[in-house]
Amino acid sequence: MELIKKYFGNLTETQLEQFSKLQELYQDWNLKINVVSRKDIDELYLRHVLHSLGIAKVMEFKAGAKVMDVGTGGGFPGIPLAILFPETQFHLVDSIGKKIKVVNEVAEGLGLQNVKTTHGRVEEVDDTYDFIVSRAVAQMETFHRWVKNKVHKKQNHALKNGILYLKGGDLTEELANFPKATIYDLPDFFEEDFFETKKVVHLPMKYKG
Repeated sequence: MELIKKYFGNLTETQLEQFSKLQELYQDWNLKINVVSRKDIDELYLRHVLHSLGIAKVMEFKAGAKVMDVGTGGGFPGIPLAILFPETQFHLVDSIGKKIKVVNEVAEGLGLQNVKTTHGRVEEVDDTYDFIVSRAVAQMETFHRWVKNKVHKKQNHALKNGILYLKGGDLTEELANFPKATIYDLPDFFEEDFFETKKVVHLPMKYKG
């Protein structure tokens, strides 16, 4: 929890309370439905919460924006971002039902009003968003194909509408076919060793109506 306060200093009392509840909620639900490894549960704030918030160091979502989190798993990066941006609407999608069950329970336990979920494949989602976020659920080429028709036409943010993707390692080959992609290195924002090779990739996408 101190990690979150270290990098995000202007949190409201509500946000502080919500972030502090995450550990207990995930520990409780992880005993019933294993969505986070035991090692990661012990380092939840570093490996999951702060990592998710790396996207917030690249993009500050505006009130009324719509963001879809694809392959959210146990709710990352969607849940931490939803706490940080309470005026932004988040749609968390995963094809595994038990994971969405945990997300629903955590969101309810935190009192989040800006989160909705879908148990299903992203290709079946019929809506458009300002941004699509995720944590390395597939190679960029595959991910781009999944979400290519799901971006809003109207631009409201400093970065163009599109994908904000948490990835790690050398992305030269993976992004070779995406010359418009911009890589943001998380060590520029966070000093912990965990982030040494971690990145946020922004890939603008054109609206296809």
